[in-house]
Amino acid sequence: MKAERPLKVVFFKAETGNEPVREWLKGLSKEDCKVIGTDILTVQYAWPVGKPLVDNLGDGIWEVRSRLDNRIARTLFAMVDQEIVLLHGFIKKQQKTPPDELELAKKRKKQYLQNL
Repeated sequence: MKAERPLKVVFFKAETGNEPVREWLKGLSKEDCKVIGTDILTVQYAWPVGKPLVDNLGDGIWEVRSRLDNRIARTLFAMVDQEIVLLHGFIKKQQKTPPDELELAKKRKKQYLQNL
């Protein structure tokens, strides 16, 4: 079954009601948000997408790899019922995705699936 285009994007919502990825984006410059938003939009219309834009981190967690002016942003997401669920976003400071960032995304995915 072919997915509808564009795929729907939803923000993970914590039990407290906040949306961590939305809050993270609000803290970035307009230029950075535009780059990240454009990259997510590309995933919405062209899924499945491979490298260099998207990489599979395992356990159903994917990352959108955005190149900003002088740094690199990662937006971690899961595909759930043909929806892109934005789980976590961060500015990458080292070569490999830090384990705690990945674990946080996995935890949020698990919470999201429990609340379906």
